[in-house]
This record gives sequence, C-alpha cells and structure tokens, in this order.
Amino acid sequence: MSSSNYILIILSIWFLIAFSLGFTGRVSEIPFPFPQIILFTLVTAQLVLFNSLKGLKSWIYKINIKYLIAVHLSRFVGIYFLILYSQNMLPYDFAVKGGTGDIFVATTALLILVFVSSKNQIRDKIYLIWNTVGILDILFVVFTAGRIGMDSPQSIENLLKLPLSLLPTFLVPIIIFTHIMIYVRLLKKNRMI
Repeated sequence: MSSSNYILIILSIWFLIAFSLGFTGRVSEIPFPFPQIILFTLVTAQLVLFNSLKGLKSWIYKINIKYLIAVHLSRFVGIYFLILYSQNMLPYDFAVKGGTGDIFVATTALLILVFVSSKNQIRDKIYLIWNTVGILDILFVVFTAGRIGMDSPQSIENLLKLPLSLLPTFLVPIIIFTHIMIYVRLLKKNRMI
C-alpha cells in the first residue's frame, strides 16, 4: 500500500473520531483553553509522525507543494463565520476579524494555485509571503478563540458544536501542520535544512 493510501486512511479515521466527538457533544464539554491545548497537541503529534515515519516525510517532500497550499481553500469557512456573526451566533472579534483573514488566505491560495506557475522565478518568495500571512492569521484565530472562550465561554460555544467542532479537533491542526511543512519544503529546497 502506498504512503498516500496510509495517509488517507489515517486522516479518515481521525476525521471519524473528531466527528464522533462533536456529534456526541463531547467537544462542547471541554472548557477553554483546553480546545487550544488539544489543537496544539494534534499539531505536535503530526510533527512527531513526520519526523518518525520515513514514508510520510518522503511523501511530504515529493508531493507538489500546491497540494499543501490547496488545503487552505478550506479556509473559505470564514464565510460561514460571517454568516454566524450576522445571526449573533459568534462574537465579532472571532467571526469578523478571523473570518475575513481566513477568506483572504483562502482567496490568495486560490490565486496562487491558478496563476503561479512552476516557471515563475519569484514563486518561492510568493509562497513564503503567503505562508507567513496564513500562519499568522490562523494563530490569531486560535488565540482569539481561546481568549474569548476564557472571558465569555457562552459567546463562542457554537465553535465547539458540529460542524465547527471539527475546526479545533481536525481542520486547524492540519492547516497549521501544512503551514509548517511549506516552510520545511522551502527551507529544504534552498538547502537551509
């Protein structure tokens, strides 16, 4: 079985566990800042697997970097944040600031996927700038959710219910991991690691 198949199986199992925890309401029982702790634990687990499994490391180095960027199209979820804000279901600082940042990152990812070719001489600089903006945005969103959750847990409780409960338990850890892997790929290509 290829590395791609193993990764797909692992991601499927992880998604099913995250979905089950959200469906049963277990995620909504977790007080802040524990969702952030879980999220960063999941990022750490991915990094440990990356460093431990030669097949995963090899796969990450071999796939087209645009696949890592394409993961960030999922950040159009920011549109949903804005809809929930308009219905008074998420607070402004999280939904509007984080949502517009996510929409910007997803839109620029789409533009990169469509318009930046492998022959573009400044391609790696574009990737680096986009990646830096993207990771800063997602970290802002994570820490904003934690701050609001500690100050006013009821205002952000919808973040811990399906479908949004998949963000801290599945999607955001993958987003952060792919940002790190894009840095690793760019550093490796420029022989800095």
